[in-house]
Amino acid sequence: MNFKYLLFVFVGLCLLVLSACGPKAMAPEAELDTPGHHVKNGHKMLKTGKIDGAFREFNRAKELDPKYSPAYVGLGLVYGIRGEYENGFKQLKIANKYADGNKQKINVNVGDMRLFIMGRDKINKDWLEEVESKFKRSIKIDPEVSAPYFYMGIAYKMSFEFQQAAGQFSKVLDLDKEFVKKADEEYAVIQKIQRAMPGSVVGKKIALLHKITRADVAALFIEELEIDELFRKRTPKKFDTAFKDPEKKFVSGEYVKIPPASDIENHVLKSDIDAVIAIGIKGLQPYPNHTYKPYKIITRAEFAMMIEDILIKITGDENLATRFIGNESPFPDLRNDLSFFNAAMVCTTRNILEVKDISTGEFDPQGSVSGAESLLSIRTLKSQL
Repeated sequence: MNFKYLLFVFVGLCLLVLSACGPKAMAPEAELDTPGHHVKNGHKMLKTGKIDGAFREFNRAKELDPKYSPAYVGLGLVYGIRGEYENGFKQLKIANKYADGNKQKINVNVGDMRLFIMGRDKINKDWLEEVESKFKRSIKIDPEVSAPYFYMGIAYKMSFEFQQAAGQFSKVLDLDKEFVKKADEEYAVIQKIQRAMPGSVVGKKIALLHKITRADVAALFIEELEIDELFRKRTPKKFDTAFKDPEKKFVSGEYVKIPPASDIENHVLKSDIDAVIAIGIKGLQPYPNHTYKPYKIITRAEFAMMIEDILIKITGDENLATRFIGNESPFPDLRNDLSFFNAAMVCTTRNILEVKDISTGEFDPQGSVSGAESLLSIRTLKSQL
């Protein structure tokens, strides 16, 4: 038998076996049952926090087309959000293998950038260098795509390189394509942080938060405002020189003291919380059941009352507590008989706290306070004190 013919048959059989072993595409069950449609749905679900739903969408896209690169990028991001970074990078490796065209190649690089940002120090101490490497690859393919610049900005923001972050978000705005609204919001946050100039590591970390807690506020008042030092300098020391019988105190149990807050023992910001409790700032004292609730998100109304109390305590001006009572409310969402109305007026008239919506003048008392916003308020308060 002809050798060339045998070789041809052998190669053909090998190809047949390989094709049989490879992943098989499922047949679509509806008109919109396409890989592209499911990937689009998956990313929508990721934005709204529906992680399991996103996973199903990306997985369905992969079933319909086992070589569809964007499906694997989506799966990689889901694994990243779940903290399964190793699995995430495996999916992105497959995505890179099947990437078809410049758009999909950039999509894979951006997926890698996002995964490194999610994991940061947990997966690689040189994560920022990895992100920069993927960023350079992306803009080398096409320097006019917005996504690489946006996520590079996020990476610089997370590493406290605020000036460089501002540059990346500015580039997204200049391109005026995708991510414009998000980049504009991030750029505004960076500007606030730069104006606030956080001096402590804790301050820089809290600056990145969208909502701050009671523990965060305590840390900012101690680390950035240095309120304990302000009180020490401006408050005269009090000495109790009255005679106390040691035996009587011991017998009566005076030496047995209940801790002011029972739920902060293992909190990383315990020392700051203890210092704030000792000062007795209104709104930051322990609750009657001796809990501090360090993870409770504070509202704008609560933050305003804290600032008002600090001003009164340090300046000694007790009239501040009633200065605006009876005044007409300039806020459409705030009555002048509310307990925090005066505090809101004190903070806004001194430019310590801005209204939530400049166009409507709403104060939004039950809204949250971001880290950048609180830092800027503290910087302004500090300059006034």
